[in-house]
Amino acid sequence: MSFLGAFDISASGLSAERVRLDIAAENIANANTTRTEAGGAYQRKLVSFESYGTDSFRDALKRASGKRSGITNKEAQGVGVRVSAITTDDREMKRVYEPDNPDADEDGYVEYPNVDVLKETVDSMSATRSYEANVTALNAMKTMAQKAMEIGR
Repeated sequence: MSFLGAFDISASGLSAERVRLDIAAENIANANTTRTEAGGAYQRKLVSFESYGTDSFRDALKRASGKRSGITNKEAQGVGVRVSAITTDDREMKRVYEPDNPDADEDGYVEYPNVDVLKETVDSMSATRSYEANVTALNAMKTMAQKAMEIGR
């Protein structure tokens, strides 16, 4: 991996965590939505990540020591993390007895989304911390690059 490849890794982490934060915010915003365009209550969304462009530690060590491993430096560039899927949570909806609600069924129960606001808040806090960690890594790499240029003066 080249020095500038580290910037790509942190940038991909920033993008992935932004999506995670957006989905957590969407889930919180729809925590009480009983009617959607698709029909029925809102279903909680989940974000899945996957790494890409990575190779094994053994291959990276061989490449760094100058031995051929079948993976060229050009092929190893472009590593990071990305959103692999945004899926809906299939857990059961909350049923609340509200016979006066226009969305109530014939028994007087209303289906509410399977969104736990506390869980979404914790998830958004985790995404925020991960985002901050990637920003810190970017700033550290920027500082190292500046110091390296100062050595050349």
